[in-house]
Amino acid sequence: MLSIEEVRRIAALARLELSPEEERLYAGQLSAILDYVRQLEELDVSGVEPMTHALAAGEAPALRADEVREGLGAERALAAAPARQGTAFLVPRIIE
Repeated sequence: MLSIEEVRRIAALARLELSPEEERLYAGQLSAILDYVRQLEELDVSGVEPMTHALAAGEAPALRADEVREGLGAERALAAAPARQGTAFLVPRIIE
């Protein structure tokens, strides 16, 4: 199982602030994901041709029909934005 220190490091890299309860929860969840990946690593895939993406196997996906639907609207779309200017997200300038 991942240690709390490892979860804190991952959270810092993702710029997340976690409560102690969330750290314990995510330690268990991330450990379960890593255990599953370890199981996948045990599979013999030597006879499987590499693909550029999942659709390369030749099966075309069933696409949904296009339909006109009402959009979110600016207020709902920007509800969780940390900063906004009018109807747009406000982000720090990164190019001088």
